[in-house]
Amino acid sequence: MRPRHFTSLVTRLTCAALAAAVTTLASVPASAAEDPDLIFRRSTVFKLLSPNDKLATYGIDDPEIQGVACHFTVPERGGFKGWLGLADEVSDISLACRQIGPIRFKEKLEQGDDMFSKRRSMFFKKMQIVRGCDAKRNVLVYMVYSDRLVEGSPKNSTSSVPIMPWGAADPAVQKCGEFFK
Repeated sequence: MRPRHFTSLVTRLTCAALAAAVTTLASVPASAAEDPDLIFRRSTVFKLLSPNDKLATYGIDDPEIQGVACHFTVPERGGFKGWLGLADEVSDISLACRQIGPIRFKEKLEQGDDMFSKRRSMFFKKMQIVRGCDAKRNVLVYMVYSDRLVEGSPKNSTSSVPIMPWGAADPAVQKCGEFFK
């Protein structure tokens, strides 16, 4: 049988390590772009004594391409684990991106660059929105997926944004193939 002070020491060390991990994760930047705007949430599973499971819809502007916005919906776990930020979120994420104004590229981009990323669990899971260019069709392509440190998920969603003139004041349509490497 272990002495009581040994068990107390192990408990204190475990709590200190957990607190250090939470502090470290809180200081790590969560995204390639600014934080998305919450549009709304809807409860999906009722929990009596803890927060409900929800679907949350967010909007975000592409930080490198003016005139494009994306909306994505993610499940958010409730319960005590979700409330404490310890739940491993599922990978079911939907995505829709649209042209919302004249499209202007701010700089040269790489195919498959991250537009946005956010942690979906305490340590190992991350959601990412990446972008690319279909030069033949002059279409921006966005894909959302989640990955883990060891094993990713094949669940994903894709959205396309054809680059079109934005009214009579925007006669010069940029070609995405000229801005992607």
